[in-house]
Amino acid sequence: MLKTYFKIKLLAPVCWLYIHSDICLQTSVINYSSSILSSPIEYLKGVGPLKADLLKKELGIFTFEDLLSHYPLRYIDRTKIDAIAGINPQTEYIQVAGRITGIEILGQRSSKRMVAWLEDGTGMIELTWFQGIHWVQKMLHEGGDYLVYGKVVFFNGRPQITHPEIELFTPELKSGKSFLEPVYSTTEKLKAKGLNARQIARLTSALIPLLSEKDLYENIPGDVLQALNLMPRYEAVINIHFPKSFEIYEQAARRLKFEEFFLAQVRMGMIRGRRHRKSRGVVFEKVGELFNSFYNDYLPFQLTGAQKRVIKEIRADTAKAHQMNRLLQGDVGSGKTIVALLVMLIAADNNYQSCLMAPTEILAQQHFNNIKNLLKDLPAGIALLTGTTKQAERRLILEELKKGNIHILVGTHAVIEDVVQFNNLGLVVIDEQHRFGVAQRAKLWAKAEVPPHVLVMTATPIPRTLAMTAYGDLDYSIINELPPGRQPVITVHRYETKRASVMDFVKTEIKRGRQAFFVYPLIEESEKLSYEDLMQGYEQVKSFFPEHKYSISMVHGKMPAEQKDVNMQRFKSGDTHILVGTTVIEVGIDIPNASVMVIESSEKFGLSQLHQLRGRVGRGSDKSYCILLTPYKLSNDAKERLKIMCATNDGFKIAEKDLELRGPGEIEGTRQSGMLNFKLASLVNDKDLLDASKFYADAVLSADEELIKPENTGLKSFLLSQKGKTVWSKIS
Repeated sequence: MLKTYFKIKLLAPVCWLYIHSDICLQTSVINYSSSILSSPIEYLKGVGPLKADLLKKELGIFTFEDLLSHYPLRYIDRTKIDAIAGINPQTEYIQVAGRITGIEILGQRSSKRMVAWLEDGTGMIELTWFQGIHWVQKMLHEGGDYLVYGKVVFFNGRPQITHPEIELFTPELKSGKSFLEPVYSTTEKLKAKGLNARQIARLTSALIPLLSEKDLYENIPGDVLQALNLMPRYEAVINIHFPKSFEIYEQAARRLKFEEFFLAQVRMGMIRGRRHRKSRGVVFEKVGELFNSFYNDYLPFQLTGAQKRVIKEIRADTAKAHQMNRLLQGDVGSGKTIVALLVMLIAADNNYQSCLMAPTEILAQQHFNNIKNLLKDLPAGIALLTGTTKQAERRLILEELKKGNIHILVGTHAVIEDVVQFNNLGLVVIDEQHRFGVAQRAKLWAKAEVPPHVLVMTATPIPRTLAMTAYGDLDYSIINELPPGRQPVITVHRYETKRASVMDFVKTEIKRGRQAFFVYPLIEESEKLSYEDLMQGYEQVKSFFPEHKYSISMVHGKMPAEQKDVNMQRFKSGDTHILVGTTVIEVGIDIPNASVMVIESSEKFGLSQLHQLRGRVGRGSDKSYCILLTPYKLSNDAKERLKIMCATNDGFKIAEKDLELRGPGEIEGTRQSGMLNFKLASLVNDKDLLDASKFYADAVLSADEELIKPENTGLKSFLLSQKGKTVWSKIS
């Protein structure tokens, strides 16, 4: 794909420049802070203190640089004028020119609106304003010729444009010798103060003549620019705002998208390089008695090839004197926990303790019970610490932990409390890492003099493109095989009208000795509403499954922990046929006998959550089913999500689709990464540029580990100028 562009030689081992540390520069750098770009926005002609305050509050524009990086949303091609007669239901944005044939003010006070009719000889379109009517009345005159641009909507079958961009259709515009006009995002508050899209364009055009190439110095090495035939930075920034043609815009956008990816990859490469070379880590020198006994005599099933590969990768990391920081991703039921257990046994063989932190008490209890059961015949000390652990038991656990008699501590947030002290912590395993904040994970990490190895696990598969960016500072392993004997879950979509037949199917499965989940959405904004919905759902399920014949349990977030555990245990032991709950059952609950998952109002769930919920069934060797129940009326996005769920069980394909539908900002766990604030680049649409950026970032760092060569001066200076603008964490 990149053909002969890969020309930079990989010469030296990768080295490190830590963005947040005070470093002694070994080469001259450009003093970026003295540039005009750091000037406060109020100093730009046409702004002033009042408008500056609004720009800061509404758009986060504090400096000239912020305004310059407020890129246009789109462009109006002033040479392209459409015919009104050509408008159809597929038309989105349109530019038309014609004569205003009528103006009318309709409604009263709060419902007041202004309507004008524009004719161009082929047809007529209605223009509507709900705000700024007084201002529009002044500039709009019946009989005048106007150029109009805006989004087409249909009302009562007729096209109209609400709050269009409008101006007099001058002889210059009629000549067709105009330009691409940028359209910038703005807000109603800004518009009210005269800062609409066009005014922001005027401010940007006033700023650009003040800049020189030294203000927008090159931050990509010359070899890379040449290899990829990229536009120089100064030219690209000017042309992203005011391109003379769409071809020039494409060149500018390509350059700036690559820059965003490249800088992100260089930063992450530096963090990763430092950890690989400089961070101290405990050494697991041997694979000893505990590991070998368990692996040879007590492992209840054969490991998959993927599990064996991942254990080898982790083993190689932990044998070095550098701290491991590895993300283990695998689909639901792929066997991540057994991999974590085997690594914890390696730690114990080397006289180090391990801590497994889980996000919920139910999941922590389940991990503890499984590990205790698996290791019951081996001399390994295991303990469980949660918020509900009794005081006397807690005191004993803390004492034994400090003495080193507990090899594996399983727990919730309770394990990060200051009072929890280890004798010799060597490994931290964090399950479902996106549910813990960075600060929480760091507190656990700080409980050892030499930083312990860190293994973060997620059952939410992450698309490769997202992992390269959001988790670029981590090494990552993938378990991409399911254990033998597992059958794919059959997923179907059913409308509410088919509820009776769905219930009959569940009864058939229960008659066969199986169990079923019924899950209702959790509406975070209204716990009361969620609870009422759940209770109504519970009563509805009971109406189909009468109590004298069927036993039903319920779990939800507001339920006391003890009652929740009792209800879960009843379901797990088979005492109840059906478990009704909210998404509290999303993660980690392992009931091999459950064969049906009914997800109510499934259009309200994201793809990732639907996939997680589906993973609660199909954990045995029997055929299992996931039924997605919805009302008949669905949005196009919801239809697309349900279609994907029915088409595949592959979590990685689902994650790719999730990224495509929702964008990276919505994928669980990435918000705290600080890596995805791209203004132009798209992880979905610009994969070729992402691949190229990764290659060239690695190549540059391999050849010049501290960016001290003259050709990397601009890159190093730019990274230093961004110091403090991005939050970095050494734990994912």
